[in-house]
Amino acid sequence: MAKKEDIVMSWSGGKDSSYALYQILKGNKYNVRYLLTNIFKPNKRVSMHGVPEALIEKQANHIGIPLIKLYIEEKTHDEYDQKMRNLLNTLKEEGIHKVAFGDIFLEDLKIYRENKLAEVSMEALFPLWKKDTTVLAKEFIQHGFKTHVCSIDTSKLTEDLIALDFSNAFIEQLPEGVDPCGENGEFHSFCYDGPIYNEPVSFERNGIVSKTYSHDKKEYHYLFSDIS
Repeated sequence: MAKKEDIVMSWSGGKDSSYALYQILKGNKYNVRYLLTNIFKPNKRVSMHGVPEALIEKQANHIGIPLIKLYIEEKTHDEYDQKMRNLLNTLKEEGIHKVAFGDIFLEDLKIYRENKLAEVSMEALFPLWKKDTTVLAKEFIQHGFKTHVCSIDTSKLTEDLIALDFSNAFIEQLPEGVDPCGENGEFHSFCYDGPIYNEPVSFERNGIVSKTYSHDKKEYHYLFSDIS
């Protein structure tokens, strides 16, 4: 049998990256050498998900794959691009030439990722690309994954949907037009159990946090489940 090619998995800790990792691990083509997570250094959390660094570390430990953390300090594209470029060049020195992502259908994001990797002569993998998100959501649940809905965009979801588990009941409550996998940023999640874990990731629920962000003269309101 041919040796598996070493790759890196882009890791948010949510359901899509979890399910993409699951699909890769089922195959015989790739060996996931590292999980790669972006951490906003001032609050030590995954941006938009709001998941603490310590829980991402627990996930990686329970999966059994080493975690690489890329710390971002100012949330600027220039800072991210430069730090990511430096990291990718380091990974290339270890013989890694591919990065896998959990994206499903956002074409502009796919092109961005491919272009940035091409700048350092690397390639992107998208195990879930163009899959039907309704089918994906149901498969994810059927395979025994358990996921906590850790943030929602209140312009798209009602406030009673924060801090629930991602389940068939949750999907049934989604407003019309909301993607069942939250691919348009309607919600984000924290995966704490499933076939990729050797044991569940324990965590505490500490209430709900409300935050408002300004971008392009618009305000966006999000709710976060404060987990630790």
